[in-house]
Amino acid sequence: MKYYIIAGEASGDLHGSNLMNALKKQDTEAEFRFWGGELMQAHGGELIKHYKNLAFMGFYEVFKNLPTILRNISFCKKDIKKYRPDCVILIDYPGFNLRIAKYCKLIGIKVFYYISPQVWAWKAGRVKQIKQNVDKMLVILPFEEAFYKKFDYKVSFIGHPLLDAINNFPKLDEVAFHTKYKLENKPIIALLPGSRKQEISVMLNIMLSVVNTFKEYQFVVAGAPSIPIEAYKKIVKGRAKIISNDTYSILQTAKAALVTSGTATLETALFKVPEIVCYKGNRISYEIAKRVVKNISFISLVNLIMNKELVKELIQNELNTENLKKQLGLLLEENNKQKIQEGYIELENKLGGIGASERAAKEIIIALEA
Repeated sequence: MKYYIIAGEASGDLHGSNLMNALKKQDTEAEFRFWGGELMQAHGGELIKHYKNLAFMGFYEVFKNLPTILRNISFCKKDIKKYRPDCVILIDYPGFNLRIAKYCKLIGIKVFYYISPQVWAWKAGRVKQIKQNVDKMLVILPFEEAFYKKFDYKVSFIGHPLLDAINNFPKLDEVAFHTKYKLENKPIIALLPGSRKQEISVMLNIMLSVVNTFKEYQFVVAGAPSIPIEAYKKIVKGRAKIISNDTYSILQTAKAALVTSGTATLETALFKVPEIVCYKGNRISYEIAKRVVKNISFISLVNLIMNKELVKELIQNELNTENLKKQLGLLLEENNKQKIQEGYIELENKLGGIGASERAAKEIIIALEA
């Protein structure tokens, strides 16, 4: 069968790649055309647009780049019509993907949504669009099934694909890792400043401001594959080691982490690394977000799933050098680390176990063959 997949962010590239791998195992004649990144590209098919040219974060940034976004939507519609896939698989990225879902419905192409938009946080009105235009929604967070049920829309909870990605990642040889990257003989504090240029420039400077307070540790920046290392060097200025495209290896050996809100907060938790969640965005975008986001008390997936503050969140004005020093000092205390790691085990149990990608692929293929 022919699959057209759209992932607009780094996390979507990861989940898309695992789904492609699972689809190939269950459909030996699978063909792919997709929007994504290098991880998806490794499974074959044709990469149409890279996510690094698609991801705009925040209300102001989306408005500023609206002409580019509209051109991409128009191009995508024409490309789907020309390719005529058996189905289109949408991975999160709702502002773009919901428009594509509507178009696919109009021209008679089946639509599967893998990883729900965060309609439970804001824009619940989008559920109506989803019910009209999405043939099957596959959700990865345990509370999403109950949320959609309130709108009389049956979805399938297939578990979180990060469990697969992390379970399949090779066990790290720490000595070889330190040697490969010429690291110091000190415990590591990982810095995960995000995957978009605009957030990295803000987040990384704040994270690095605590380096001199914790001299018994070495700070290692996890560089995103879509960002040139030179962009990090201009910010880091020798204060930390930069390792690009090897985040999971860094997390395997890290003693603590400072993480920009997003999928990385959950990845860090699943590697059992105590973390502080950091977020500071464009002031206009943040003020708008405060007014439209409903019914949630946290910004990190870890705390949302646990429904309590398991990991500390420093948001907007709270994210400053003084608070970061204080919270990192507390995080590195042994009793606090142990308490967080015990919570991580409970978190993992809530996420449905390994095999999400295979379950998603099976649901898609069964629906196509029906």
